[in-house]
Amino acid sequence: MSRLTNNRQNPLHTFLNRSAAMLGILLLCCGTAITANADTDKGLAISQEADKRNSGFVDFRAELTMRIVNTQGGESLRKLDIKTLEGVEEGDKTITIFTFPKDIRGSGFLTHTKKTTNDDQWLYLPSIKRVKKISSKNKRSPFFGSEFAFEDLSSQEVEKYTYHYLNDEVVDGLDSYVIQRTPNDPESAYSKLIVWMDKEHLQIRKIDYYDRKEALLKTLTASDYTLYEDKFWRASNLHMVNHQNKKQTFLVWENYRFNTGLKDSDLEQPALMRPLTGG
Repeated sequence: MSRLTNNRQNPLHTFLNRSAAMLGILLLCCGTAITANADTDKGLAISQEADKRNSGFVDFRAELTMRIVNTQGGESLRKLDIKTLEGVEEGDKTITIFTFPKDIRGSGFLTHTKKTTNDDQWLYLPSIKRVKKISSKNKRSPFFGSEFAFEDLSSQEVEKYTYHYLNDEVVDGLDSYVIQRTPNDPESAYSKLIVWMDKEHLQIRKIDYYDRKEALLKTLTASDYTLYEDKFWRASNLHMVNHQNKKQTFLVWENYRFNTGLKDSDLEQPALMRPLTGG
């Protein structure tokens, strides 16, 4: 009661108290902003270094086995040939051709990744003998019934995301950075990705994908990394589990070959329609 009486009698005291409170709030806000900027810069710097370490491979070819598991445990198997040409001014170019099973053999998928605009993607189905361009909205769609979306299979250029370092964690016994990636493309299927990247080699060990409603949608785990050409690490096994529909997809990468002499013409639309040999 006496303090209330004193405050009423001392407007200068009240003014100083309010000023001190405002200054405290201002300093707290500034401190939070400085920390946020530092975490953004750290997340970007780690991602740029990881991209730098993976640069210079020129091109590679590989074979991929895809195993799709439905909610009842039923499985379907697909085999694919992959060719990738490293980009210079823009992102990488990748062509994927199905070699098994017979009903989709010869189907192909071509991606020209862009750094700051929408990727160009085309699909070829032998049944209709026509190359079809995939619209940016359709990149959210599942890739041939798997739990990978078309956008998951594009080259993950640094410029496509905004970054934020979150913390350090141990994943599979490896000390790792945890970084949030926010897609810059409003057409992306995801509101954010949480990425675990090991500190020693800066390779991705795990990604949590969140849908546009901020709910956990999928988790990707990468394992069995092998070093090629004394520089380039590649995971032999990828496992994507969808937490919402309970389906899973397993990818096994084999027979990596680097610097094979691929040309731009090997990764253009006519290449999708070239007949397969053998098999």
